[in-house]
Amino acid sequence: MRLIEYRDAINEALAEEIERDENVFLLGEEVAQYNGAYKVTRGLWDRYGDKRVIDAPISEAGFIGMGIGASMLGLRPVMELMFWSFAYVAFDQMINNAACVRYMSGGLIHCPIVVRGPANGGTSVGATHSHTPENFVANVPGLKVVSPATAYDAKGLMKSAIRDNDPVYVMENTLLYGEKGEVPEEEYLVPIGSADIKREGSDISLIAHGRCVITCLKAAEILASEHGINAEVVDLRSIRPLDEETILSSVKKTNRAVLVDENKPFCGVSAQICTLIQEQAFDYLDAPILRVNTIDAPAIYSPPMEIEQLPTVKRIIEKVLAIA
Repeated sequence: MRLIEYRDAINEALAEEIERDENVFLLGEEVAQYNGAYKVTRGLWDRYGDKRVIDAPISEAGFIGMGIGASMLGLRPVMELMFWSFAYVAFDQMINNAACVRYMSGGLIHCPIVVRGPANGGTSVGATHSHTPENFVANVPGLKVVSPATAYDAKGLMKSAIRDNDPVYVMENTLLYGEKGEVPEEEYLVPIGSADIKREGSDISLIAHGRCVITCLKAAEILASEHGINAEVVDLRSIRPLDEETILSSVKKTNRAVLVDENKPFCGVSAQICTLIQEQAFDYLDAPILRVNTIDAPAIYSPPMEIEQLPTVKRIIEKVLAIA
């Protein structure tokens, strides 16, 4: 095992897949000579050149559409969005075309694309650069959506996403890019649709994805040391497909659940999981299912206020104590 940064884990996955498959190429704004807006593609243009690492104009609708067209002809583009907030101008391409082409062609045309980039608040870049649209795209049949919380999962999920024959949208977090984690020397894959128990527990299930997993782990340590509550932390990793079995098994074991995600509460990912638990594990519950979400307002620009708008350790602990 090596200790490397989250961004470098993704970089390794991209490099390994470029070398493994001649049809893989990178496309996006500043991904080449500039090494990517967040240095995720650092060094890849130097190693693989203009045909494999391609800078695009500032037109998400244009380059996402171009990548989708290329994928229909057999290539495997990995497209970087500087912010997932910018995906909205390419929703016709990403939703109408990428998600529907295999179904509407009777399985004759595949769309093996990856669209990746940061989908998070907490960086004080304002309401138009801080969306978390995993619930939007996960609503669409034909799309797969993943959100890694650790360097290990970031690399393994990226490799699986690139090899998948369907569109996979990878939701990263700029606040995680510099976080270090253990990654094996040898090649490995993390299967899409598989959740992971990041912390075993017996008293309550904290269910989250992305950076909220890290927040839940911090809350779980405080709950154990100060309140004697043994919380289990379930990392979804994959939003769609969703690992329902792992979620339900955890709740059936602990009999309580607090759902944590950076989505807004209305029609968010945690709302879907709440429905799943209520429909399939209601008899196992000893308390109501509670949620911790981003406060329901556009992203606040002020740094100290935005911190409070997002899920915090304090808010998670308060919800747990309310039903423990």
